[in-house]
Amino acid sequence: MTAKVYIDGQAGTTGLVIYDFLDDRDDIEVLRLPDAERKNESTRQNAISQSDLTILCLPDDAAEQATQWAVASNTKLIDASSAHRVSEGWTYGLPELGNETREEIRNSSLVSNPGCYPTGVILMLRPLIAEGIIAAESPIIVHALSGYSGGGRQLIERWEDPDLDLLSLPFSTPYALDRVHKHIPEMMKYSGLRNEPQFLPRVGPFLQGMRVEIPLHASLFNGSGNDVAEQISNVLFDRYQSESFVGVTSVSPDNLDEFQLNPCIRNGTNRIEIFIYNHPSGHVLLVAILDNLGKGAGGTAVQSMNLMLGLDESAGFFNDL
Repeated sequence: MTAKVYIDGQAGTTGLVIYDFLDDRDDIEVLRLPDAERKNESTRQNAISQSDLTILCLPDDAAEQATQWAVASNTKLIDASSAHRVSEGWTYGLPELGNETREEIRNSSLVSNPGCYPTGVILMLRPLIAEGIIAAESPIIVHALSGYSGGGRQLIERWEDPDLDLLSLPFSTPYALDRVHKHIPEMMKYSGLRNEPQFLPRVGPFLQGMRVEIPLHASLFNGSGNDVAEQISNVLFDRYQSESFVGVTSVSPDNLDEFQLNPCIRNGTNRIEIFIYNHPSGHVLLVAILDNLGKGAGGTAVQSMNLMLGLDESAGFFNDL
């Protein structure tokens, strides 16, 4: 029997991307509400109860309410908001954490979808902390750049406002300097960090795409820079060599060109690319590039959906393999 899937928040940026990933799938039935009904509470609640699995693409408060409806109707749930990412009773839906996590997702009824920035941070740092190359107490700085779609409808409207003319800016702009970012608890819990990283997010004059940079100072390591860079490369290669949607590349700094770290090179895909750069002074730079709406949101949600419905995890992504 074909499973029924409902996307609550179907007109939002993440919801639209998920629809794109599910386009032409014949192994599931996607329930879609008429535009006039998509915000009607009773209609949404009924769609959740009729579905085998619902994906929430909603603000946190609305996701909390919709979660109650899903639990009451025994509907499997993936929450793409930040409401439940560190909550007890929820499975963190990042399959690349390992086969144990895959099994948890497969057997879970409540899965919280990872944030876009934390996806890059966690996949780069977690194996290195687990192997003792970086201490869990290390002072970590994360420089991150996202397209303006990463801030949802309000930020999209602001950046596309012709009166502000932000799209003509030849530079990116920082934000969230006045608060502890909501992604911090998620980054720490799933990477293994014990100290809060200094997180410096920025928005650029482009719709989607993401680059996450973690500079690792030579003082964090015991060995020489070249030795450590090689160790890091080996650990990340070994960890992700069997992962269909993660690429790892060790790059000599003298081979860097202007286009290599384009934050948009993985747009429209469910892939994340990790780059490792060693420096003559012994420092190492880690860089992850992903689509903030793809692997950073909708793509990973579809991976978890596939697992929860007993389907091939790669279903719908064959062009990304």
